[in-house]
Amino acid sequence: MAGLTATEKKLAEYKCNTNEAIQLKLVRFPEDLEDENTTFNPEYSHQVFGDDEVAFGYKGLKILLYYIAGNLSTLFRVEYTSRVNEKFDCVEADDVESKIREIIPPGFCTNTDDFVSLLEKEVNFKPFGMLLHTYSIHNEEAGEDITYQIYKADMTCPGFREYHERLQTFLMWFIETASFIDVDDERWNYFLVFEKYNKDGATLFATVGYMTVYNYYVYPDKTRPRVSQMLILPPFQGEGHGAQLLETVHRYYMSSPTVLDITAEDPSENYVKLRDFVLVKLCQDLLCFSPVKLMQGFSQEMVTEAQQKLKINKQHTRRVYEILRLRATNMGDAEQSRSYRLDVKRRLIGPYKKKQRELAKMRRCLRPEEMTNQLNQIDLNLQREQLEESFQQLVSDYRRVLERLAQA
Repeated sequence: MAGLTATEKKLAEYKCNTNEAIQLKLVRFPEDLEDENTTFNPEYSHQVFGDDEVAFGYKGLKILLYYIAGNLSTLFRVEYTSRVNEKFDCVEADDVESKIREIIPPGFCTNTDDFVSLLEKEVNFKPFGMLLHTYSIHNEEAGEDITYQIYKADMTCPGFREYHERLQTFLMWFIETASFIDVDDERWNYFLVFEKYNKDGATLFATVGYMTVYNYYVYPDKTRPRVSQMLILPPFQGEGHGAQLLETVHRYYMSSPTVLDITAEDPSENYVKLRDFVLVKLCQDLLCFSPVKLMQGFSQEMVTEAQQKLKINKQHTRRVYEILRLRATNMGDAEQSRSYRLDVKRRLIGPYKKKQRELAKMRRCLRPEEMTNQLNQIDLNLQREQLEESFQQLVSDYRRVLERLAQA
């Protein structure tokens, strides 16, 4: 802050990091309101507060967004210890409240007592849509198995539209390039994960996460469902719910004769790793992926069987093959290791060869032939290094998938 005037330094004290100021909470019981352990913060807030993720004009800023765990009825309050225009004339604080109101639907509470009154009615909340899957996960802290359920819903379910409006606000805080979808488009499908828990002898539900899938029509009678958004809320991350959700969605579409295959829109690195695990888990028992056939190389039989039985496209089938072949390969055996390495690198080298051809054409036009040969050799050496790095990273990722599979 060197070079700033005394006034500028004072004003700088009124800048707040919005990722820290926003406090999110899923509330099951009234005591959760005061329990800091149930609070979590956004990963992103730039879509609401700008790229610097800063709100100006406040000290001790707290933006409270508390949700009843099941139906996501919302408490919204802005608190602060000091506001800039209380200390400085002609300086305005950011209108934090208006920025939040732009993304949360109307009908929220601003009073804690009203919110607690809604919490008492939570016993009447039931998940929306059709139950697809029930599973249990052991909770070490609780010392017991906890039950979860996955449902498929759409906008015809009474109350779901309003619930979804509240649910999708979480996307702004946890998906970097999130946007709200057109809920009036009937080709959207919604898959929801809920936790079941007990309170005073009653069974209640907490929202865990969700996935949206869009049905693209490839032909008049053939669709290609595409995963658009997927989010497991922070209190439930790291427990395996993402894999349960993705596998359930995959199994739902597998039974449809009109579905060609299932894809994802601009998948993140974490999503790709999750998809690898789920698809390998689904494919490992197919006859075409037996150890003997894996060692014979990637085949059309694998492509056909994975597509027809599991709705997996050729590109994803190839990754499944490479992961399962790694499991079937003794990497301590020089011949088996070399065969596997060459097989994977033959796929990886495709883009490098294309780039090399393009560079060669350009250099023939721009430089003498002897310089072209020298530079091409440098590029080839760099290409080999990059290819080896890509291979090693891929094997590392594949090993993590296999380790998780072994524990499943």
